[in-house]
Amino acid sequence: MPSLGLLAGDARILAAACVAIAYLAFCALTVRSHWQSTKLAAAAQPTTATTQVVYASQTGFAQQLAEQTFASLQSAGHATALLSLRAVGLDTLQRSQRILFVVSTTGEGDAPDPAAGFVRTVLGHSVTLANLRYAILALGDREYDNFCAFGHRLDTWLRHQGAHPLFDVVEVDNGDAAALRHWQHQLGVLTGEPDLPDWETPRYERWRLTQRRLLNEGSAGGPCFHIALQPLDAARTWTAGDIAEIDPRNSTWEAHGNAALPHREYSIASLPEDGAIELLVREMRRPDGAAGLGSGWLTRDAPLDSEVALRIRGNSNFHPPTDAVPLLLIGSGTGLAGLRAILKSRVAAGQRRNWLLFGERNATCDYFYRDEIERWQRAGFIEQLDVVFSRDQPERRYVQHRLLERAELVREWLDSGAVYVCGSLEGMAPGVDAALQQILGAAALESLAAAGRYRRDVY
Repeated sequence: MPSLGLLAGDARILAAACVAIAYLAFCALTVRSHWQSTKLAAAAQPTTATTQVVYASQTGFAQQLAEQTFASLQSAGHATALLSLRAVGLDTLQRSQRILFVVSTTGEGDAPDPAAGFVRTVLGHSVTLANLRYAILALGDREYDNFCAFGHRLDTWLRHQGAHPLFDVVEVDNGDAAALRHWQHQLGVLTGEPDLPDWETPRYERWRLTQRRLLNEGSAGGPCFHIALQPLDAARTWTAGDIAEIDPRNSTWEAHGNAALPHREYSIASLPEDGAIELLVREMRRPDGAAGLGSGWLTRDAPLDSEVALRIRGNSNFHPPTDAVPLLLIGSGTGLAGLRAILKSRVAAGQRRNWLLFGERNATCDYFYRDEIERWQRAGFIEQLDVVFSRDQPERRYVQHRLLERAELVREWLDSGAVYVCGSLEGMAPGVDAALQQILGAAALESLAAAGRYRRDVY
């Protein structure tokens, strides 16, 4: 039987061992806790490769929309961070490569209260933001004189610092669902994921696909189709510049048990007097070479005379001028669709001061609606006509090159006129904007936009 002395010694050894084990466990927990905190901090800390969603909210609605935007980006697999504008300073803007702002306007054109510090310490200062690309969802109420004023003030300041807009400011009048759908559409374009789900259940009307005609057989570009649709239930009305939102109802997609596809947006190329919504649709290709789920369904798979779910979205920012001012219309590719509707409205109103500047690849294949355009020109409804085909000569030529060549006439027309641009957001629109700035000067172009005389429908 062991002695009491040995038992006491064993107890001391056991106690020391317990203390040592407890200490090691404490160290391990401390290290683990520090590692987890570091990991979470790193995840929360925006990096230059992260798309940041920044909100300034007075009542909470802007924050809600920012959270939905954040969730959409995450579902598309994009690294993203969500933060309040109150946490954004000049250093954040300089480090960032892409920011989506969701901001409201309060009172008589003021920033929301949480953005007061940003207004005081950032706006009004000069900083180089040439590496920043941004977009703005501006919330407001048209019953107030300074509609979406803070969103536009932010946009103007960012442009002056050299930042580049991803697309034009999306204005939301009192929670307008159509404007929010357009923002969602732009998120799909931005992420390269057009199949992002709608934020709310869409409500469509019944239309019939009555015509589908290939317009550019043999083209070096994707096939483009003239599409016509007629309402099944009752006559519908719209204004030149408005948008057709179509539910693709792609059978291949649905056969695999997927939820309904989100809508696709197309500029309307006709007027109600034509008796149908007419579209100019290019068949897009997915990364695997297959036809796009939306455009492929509309240009190939949907049977003629079949029912199509469609809704019209008013696009007041691209409605034609109400008076007979000189109007310069610039577009490329399927951007001709929106310009065609505006020209139709101007012809119907007897307004002749129209200048069309259109670009595509080859004249033999890609001169969409040529007979109609030249007929308007002969009748005196197109005073100036410039067509530019990029591949009809050894060097590439685009609409912005022709614009610069006609700089003197551009200045003359825009002295009292307006310019509308429709087409590619990534290709044509930035080149045209740069050319107009070179011709008119940045301040003059900004004044033109503020007066509603420089308008764009780009995608």
